[in-house]
Amino acid sequence: MQIKLLGVALLMAAGPAFAAGPEQGKFSMSVLGGVDFPVSGDVHAGAVAPVPDLGPLNPALAGVSAELRIRSRSHDQIYGNAMSWGLEVGYGLSDRSEVFLQARETSADDGRVRVGAAYVPALDTELDVFGRFSGYDAYTWEVGYRHFFRDGGRVRPFVAARLGATETDVIRATFEIPDAAITIPNAPFYEKEWALSGGIEAGVHVPFTERFSMKFAAGVNYIGDLADDDSAIAGLGLASINDTGSRVSVPLSITGRWDF
Repeated sequence: MQIKLLGVALLMAAGPAFAAGPEQGKFSMSVLGGVDFPVSGDVHAGAVAPVPDLGPLNPALAGVSAELRIRSRSHDQIYGNAMSWGLEVGYGLSDRSEVFLQARETSADDGRVRVGAAYVPALDTELDVFGRFSGYDAYTWEVGYRHFFRDGGRVRPFVAARLGATETDVIRATFEIPDAAITIPNAPFYEKEWALSGGIEAGVHVPFTERFSMKFAAGVNYIGDLADDDSAIAGLGLASINDTGSRVSVPLSITGRWDF
């Protein structure tokens, strides 16, 4: 797929130049899609919390104490790469610059990982603790500025910056200690809330006709901390592990653009 897209871009570079691109006082509409690679940021932090009695979690273990040893887990470890798609409306300030409003959705399937261990002194052993986190769905609204280099031509490099807000949907977590027959199902973990977001990108603009063009871009995105919900985990001494949730990622995107 990537080889075919590169081939198309090279063919266009060898062909005649078109005028597609920003014009002063003119609007554009774009449809974009791509892959979002997380490079930094945790879904949850680490903590060590004593549990004096496991009985409330499993009556068969009444009177048995444990120590929860939770390790931090990143967006990459839990969710891996996300898919992103969206719409954009632009307004030309000149034939080299434009402002735009962009709406995007970024999503990844639910993920299950080992999040740590429960040390049981009575057995002098650690029992694995697993967490399954519901899917990641984020909805972004950002305004931005894009600057194009060169006055025209077959391929035009550009840079852009965006700033706005992202609403991340509710995230729930199911925690399991299989060897102790303990499960905490669908525990609230993050609330649906807005956070500051923004990004920068660089790429190339390739015209196909006088009104249609494509953009190929890479950059860096940032989403701030999420709104934690401790209602189910505070009693276990884990209220601090979801005081995080920020995400830094590298998006690779392909955009189809129509100028009016």
